[in-house]
Amino acid sequence: MTVKHHPSEAVLFAYAAGGLGEGLSLLVAAHLSFCPSCRRSVAEAEAVGGVMMEEIAPVAVRPDSLDRVLANLDGAPVPNRAATPAPPRPTPASAARSTDTPPLPSVLSAYVGDLSGARWQWVAPGVRQLDLVHRAQGRDSAKLLRIAPGRVLPHHGHAGLEMTVVLSGSFTDEQGRFTRGDLAELDSDAQHQPIADSGEDCICLIGTDAPLRFSGLVPRMMAPMLGF
Repeated sequence: MTVKHHPSEAVLFAYAAGGLGEGLSLLVAAHLSFCPSCRRSVAEAEAVGGVMMEEIAPVAVRPDSLDRVLANLDGAPVPNRAATPAPPRPTPASAARSTDTPPLPSVLSAYVGDLSGARWQWVAPGVRQLDLVHRAQGRDSAKLLRIAPGRVLPHHGHAGLEMTVVLSGSFTDEQGRFTRGDLAELDSDAQHQPIADSGEDCICLIGTDAPLRFSGLVPRMMAPMLGF
């Protein structure tokens, strides 16, 4: 497998600095599980950030800072571990080695679990989705899309950043062809219409930090109900 499409340096640096939301961080972490080159770039950015932090002059804190923190901890509610989401900035992990088809990066295991038992939501004929990070929980979102061979998604633009990582199969749009491990990054200037172009379902992880802008009337009406 050769990964041909990668995140921009700005996105990799933001990920290394912890500046991305949970949904987009999940997208980058999934791509890193396929891409040694981007893993090296993130490691270098983290090393540079560490050096910069060491050079920052220390700032005095209030004498009662520790007591205030401990008091807040004592009054904090005990979280429900079963409902607690995964950390907002997933760490890169290697692709899972399992008998599932398709194998998912292990960074997704806390969100999806066993994909064979997943309850996909119908979106359109030949298109289903799984919500992983809902926009109501923060500033961005992430979901899995399962697109049947030959299916075309509605033409759309973006109010912000959209990233897509291919986990199985492939798709083609105005930007090129994307296969397993590739990451498509599009901003508010880009419009596209992806089509699943292989003989198997295209399963991809898509993350956005703003709603999509669909061109057709029907897709625009359905978008809020489907979380787009």
